[in-house]
Amino acid sequence: MNVFSHLAGQRVLVTGGTGFVGRHLLPCLLEAGAEVTCLVRPSSRLDRLPPGTAAVTADLNSGQGLHAALDGQDIFIHMAALLFGLSWQDYLRANARAAHQLATAMADITAAGGQTPRRTVLVSSLAAAGPSACPPGRASGTVPEPVSAYGWSKLLVEQILSRALGDRLVIVRPPIIYGSGDQGLLPVFQGAARGLAVSPGLWRDFPVSAAHVRDVAQAIILCAKPDASGIYYCSDGQVHTMAAFCRAMGTAMGHKVRVLHLPLALLAVTAALSSAAGILHAAGLRLLTGRRPRRAPNWNLDKYREARQTGWLCDDMRLRQELGYVPQMDLASGMAEAVNGYRQEGLLPGPGR
Repeated sequence: MNVFSHLAGQRVLVTGGTGFVGRHLLPCLLEAGAEVTCLVRPSSRLDRLPPGTAAVTADLNSGQGLHAALDGQDIFIHMAALLFGLSWQDYLRANARAAHQLATAMADITAAGGQTPRRTVLVSSLAAAGPSACPPGRASGTVPEPVSAYGWSKLLVEQILSRALGDRLVIVRPPIIYGSGDQGLLPVFQGAARGLAVSPGLWRDFPVSAAHVRDVAQAIILCAKPDASGIYYCSDGQVHTMAAFCRAMGTAMGHKVRVLHLPLALLAVTAALSSAAGILHAAGLRLLTGRRPRRAPNWNLDKYREARQTGWLCDDMRLRQELGYVPQMDLASGMAEAVNGYRQEGLLPGPGR
């Protein structure tokens, strides 16, 4: 039985389709028989969309074009989000404002007698739930305790859309997502290619949950099923330490990685310096060109707020039991796919180099 058969003939609108998760999700949607439309910006690279994908231009910041894009769709998958920001305002401006515009557009469609999606799948984050170092980790029903601006913004997105959509909204909260095409973890892979990696804190394991991007795509599609409801977590079902996660990168590259357990005080200093550099760059860019930088540094004070916690674990049992989620990629095969993808793009050195 095809577990994705619920998508056959369905009109699916996706935000974030040109990004990391999107490049893995869109082919799965098309293969399942969905009619896929990707919401894009005027500056988006449409060559990244797989053949058979339609594109519609709209603005999540201003709301322009959202009414027309959403009206008549059967399923809406919202993945677009700011992952790296320099301030609380950055995350609120990008993530919460987009949710407000989407909720407003949905209400306008209903008021005009149009058809809003019967199912909206929001790709949120474990950061919205908060940290946990005790297995099995965060689960559906636990009280959210975000510790970062990013986490709070994702929780606010959940709340805005939940108030607007009620039980039509299904939320999936992935942990660390890795795989080919990811720019967020690319610096970590590049460090591992040089034989070095970092785990936050001295004399501690820092347990984490992780999921390969292909399994995250599977989870998203399952959350679009008619019987899906509430909040789900996805992972590969294993508890990893950050050191083991980074060593697996080295194994996939064919060499050993030395993991440095750095004190939190030192990580705080480096995060502050990186954030300061990002702020100065952003100020200079706005002064000279009037534009904002495309992204903040991957390592900044907000990511330090997450790194100083004792661990990030989540429990995917509800997704398995209710929707039939079965992760296909263990850490070894997932890292091999990621490394091979980076090498094909010239982002990592080839074998033996």
